[in-house]
Amino acid sequence: MDVCMQRQDELDPSARGFYRRTLALLSESGVQFLVGGAYALARYTGIERHTKDFDIFIRSGDYDTVMKVLERAGCRTELTFPHWLGKAHCGDSFIDVIFSSGNGIARVDEEWFEHSVDGEVLGLPVRLCPAEEMIWSKAFIMERERYDGADIMHLLRACGDRLDWPRLLRRFGPHWRVLLKHLVMFGFVYPCERNRIPRAVMRELLDRLEAELDSPPPSERVCYGTIVSRAQYLIDVECWGMQDARLVHGGPMSDADVAHWTAAIHDDK
Repeated sequence: MDVCMQRQDELDPSARGFYRRTLALLSESGVQFLVGGAYALARYTGIERHTKDFDIFIRSGDYDTVMKVLERAGCRTELTFPHWLGKAHCGDSFIDVIFSSGNGIARVDEEWFEHSVDGEVLGLPVRLCPAEEMIWSKAFIMERERYDGADIMHLLRACGDRLDWPRLLRRFGPHWRVLLKHLVMFGFVYPCERNRIPRAVMRELLDRLEAELDSPPPSERVCYGTIVSRAQYLIDVECWGMQDARLVHGGPMSDADVAHWTAAIHDDK
């Protein structure tokens, strides 16, 4: 597919130097990490945009090692949210050190590394997050102030005909309706490109939907809206007596995680 590079802003020279230094130090340390965010998106879609943050993805067990490397680089570090995210600050720029997702579902595991791809970022060789895991983690971001649906549309348009669809379906697991939502939207956004989504995938998900229509709804009053937005469904669990899907049946978060994640809403974190 021909790609026309879309450039949004230019990277500040000081930020570029900071990112290059930290990438080099991390590579020299031997710890495994993946570059994600805008830089990985550019590799897959050709959409290039520069922001003040830089996303790296690591296993949770490597967090302390990574932060020590960044501290030696002169960064001020913090474990912003213990269930998924730390930050390393240098002036106005910072690195997000990610080992899960805000909803606790998309934990960085071995498969992220097994299926990562070679790339080059700021002139340095790196490994990039797989497109499948990017779609998986971005699919649940549906906040009022941030919605990653367009990124998913562009990833599907660029990679849909060569994605590992069995793995992607497995990643979504019981949350397959979220994937179906994005695939239906893809056909709306790009009707002339809808064949990039394999027919067998759409049929599988639609068959699941049909099976649900033929069965009674569950009696348990659980709100899954908190999986896609930490703010917009609080009324359901705080005022309307519904259970928070992040906490029921061994959910992906603890009470403390949810409280910390919720408290930061008004801090714009």
